[in-house]
Amino acid sequence: MNKRASLRPEITLRAREALTGWGFILIWVIGFALFTAIPLFETLRYSFNQVSVTATNIQLNFVNFANYSRALFTDPTFVELLIGYMIETLVSVPIVIIFAMIIALFLNQKFRFKGLFRVIFFLPIVITSGPVIRELTAQGAASAPGIANIPAVVDFLQELPRALRGPIEYLLTSFILILWFSGVQILIYLSSLQKVDRSVYEAAAIDGASAWEIFWKIVLPALSTATLINAIYTIVTLSHFSENRVIRYIYEQTYDVQGGIGYASALAFLYFGVMVILLIIVFLFLFRWVRRATR
Repeated sequence: MNKRASLRPEITLRAREALTGWGFILIWVIGFALFTAIPLFETLRYSFNQVSVTATNIQLNFVNFANYSRALFTDPTFVELLIGYMIETLVSVPIVIIFAMIIALFLNQKFRFKGLFRVIFFLPIVITSGPVIRELTAQGAASAPGIANIPAVVDFLQELPRALRGPIEYLLTSFILILWFSGVQILIYLSSLQKVDRSVYEAAAIDGASAWEIFWKIVLPALSTATLINAIYTIVTLSHFSENRVIRYIYEQTYDVQGGIGYASALAFLYFGVMVILLIIVFLFLFRWVRRATR
């Protein structure tokens, strides 16, 4: 009996941990392969074809890069929406991050009903998806369009270059919607603040550091990694928001006579490429600060 047991291969602790980890993520891997990877590959294939849907099957007519060249060079609406998306995202991300950091610093203090305030600031995340946010947007609850009609604001917008006029007007009229995207970021900042040892603040105060110096030299470096995570999360969240004008345009082109599934697929991959470029730019910009702050 002992001889048989000795012949069995022994599994090391590291191998058991690896098998356990793969067991936990196996369902996600299978789900990603079936419901994301395969449809993504099919969409990429459609983007190089003119797709015709019949009652019996789907017919593909290979057109090479014609859909992509049409989107970039003969579709001014898509290019304008794409440029507007880039500028609006680069404007919105700092606002969301700064607002989330301020609220997290506030919620990290000791006061009554702190849990209630955390729920209030996280609640918009629950309702900013699906038909609820669509109805709120249609009713005007997510924007303040009257701001853009103030004479001083109108004169200010007229003085701006055309490329900046649209994003600045979007910022002024949709700042409520922008701040709605701050719930998860607040929680991430709050968890990072709670990891900082209170004794560090006390030691800095004993050495004569002011609250402003403590923020710049202790708190802000401690939040550097959280800031990078929040910036990436905010870009992704804004990019797949259901009321995003680029996404709505791509959806409309799917069923348009002049567009079609193939053309919409090409638009989707161009949009995805621009989003990746934004993520890379923000990552490289913030990663240097994170490295300096965590040394």
